[in-house]
Amino acid sequence: MLNQNLISSPLEQFEIVTIIPLSIAGINLSITNSAIFVFFSLILMIFWFSLSFYKGTLIPTNWQSAKEIFYEVTSSMIRENLGLKGEFYFPFIFSLHSFLLFCNLIGMVPYSFTVTSHIIFTFALALSIFIGVNIIGLQTHGIKFFSLFLPRGVPLIIVPLIITIELLSYTVKVFTLSIRLFANMTSGHTLLKIIAGFAWTMLSTGGLLAIFHIIPLGLLIALTGLELAIAALQAYVFTLLTCIYLNDVLDLH
Repeated sequence: MLNQNLISSPLEQFEIVTIIPLSIAGINLSITNSAIFVFFSLILMIFWFSLSFYKGTLIPTNWQSAKEIFYEVTSSMIRENLGLKGEFYFPFIFSLHSFLLFCNLIGMVPYSFTVTSHIIFTFALALSIFIGVNIIGLQTHGIKFFSLFLPRGVPLIIVPLIITIELLSYTVKVFTLSIRLFANMTSGHTLLKIIAGFAWTMLSTGGLLAIFHIIPLGLLIALTGLELAIAALQAYVFTLLTCIYLNDVLDLH
């Protein structure tokens, strides 16, 4: 007889499920839970910030203060890493920071879906930013952009080696940017699921174990608070690194 109290796999929460099957000319365009939560994050983000322009008061409310703090955090990030030239890129950086923050926080809601826990999403986002940053560099400096891969004063004999090393270290940025976000979100959610399953198993067993289930439950609550902080931090780090990479191509560091 099968045990009815089996705990589902902690990786089940990351499964992409087709909600609306759709195929056009042999191309799979099905709407999945991942796509739905991406659009939901965008809609919620736009709605939240649109409230800033609705019935604003001279004395900020708690919601207004939260938005102003978020705005100032992003603005300070741009000023410190890009300087005055960063004002032109503020809409993009602010939108990126907001979008990632909402994606991460929505993923913390039970029975929701964390889109940033999939490497395909974070890699696609990082790759698009990487391509865009390089286009900006080429438009700004032209052929001089390639001097980024050859520091001044390098002996001629080791130029091929230096160019190869610089090119590899430059290209690997897209992988580190995507893997950092993906790994942190996946590992955190997996740990929460494991501890929640452990607490439920102890409770459903009954007896003395049911009494001590409060220990993993308390740990779960503490880790949930930590995971909320990590969700905000990873959105900040991803955006910060984007600013740094953008500054590198603008100043040819």
